[in-house]
Amino acid sequence: MRQFRVFVRLVLVFILSIQAQTVGAEGGHILLEAITEIDADVVFMRHALAPGFGDPDNFSLTKCNTQRNLDQVGRSQAIEIGRKIKESGLSFSEVLSSEWCRCKETAQLLDIGQWETFSGLNSFFQDYADRGETLQKLNIKFSDLKTGVTFMVTHQVVIRAVTGVSVGSGELVAYNSSTELSKTFRLD
Repeated sequence: MRQFRVFVRLVLVFILSIQAQTVGAEGGHILLEAITEIDADVVFMRHALAPGFGDPDNFSLTKCNTQRNLDQVGRSQAIEIGRKIKESGLSFSEVLSSEWCRCKETAQLLDIGQWETFSGLNSFFQDYADRGETLQKLNIKFSDLKTGVTFMVTHQVVIRAVTGVSVGSGELVAYNSSTELSKTFRLD
């Protein structure tokens, strides 16, 4: 009887591992399908979950403790999304992040390649960055993208200004900077 239980457990572990691999493959498939469907050269991601609304009045770009930051759920979300991106096999030509700490932490936890900050992705929600200047920098970047797909971790207001789409935390938007077509999707 004990051997039978061990056998059943092994079978269940095997089945669950196959299902887990399938779910990961589906995440990668969703990413590649979104990019291919519109010939995207950019994938935007709104930073992972950072509870709250806006940033505190004492906000400082150089001090993370004055900003709204990722919680443990947000950190886990970023890691999971990064895992699914890596499983897709896609390598990005460039990975960029807003200078806000929640975006930088998201980029770090995604672990999808070297990343750097880019002020053209900063939030202008509470006027801590100038909307016009930010979008001008981003549009210049669009005209000078590297070959391939660029991954950009940013804020809801930036994604909405460019694509017209409102997204939740951790949501992604494939975007074609020439045709301005977009496709929204989730990997978590």
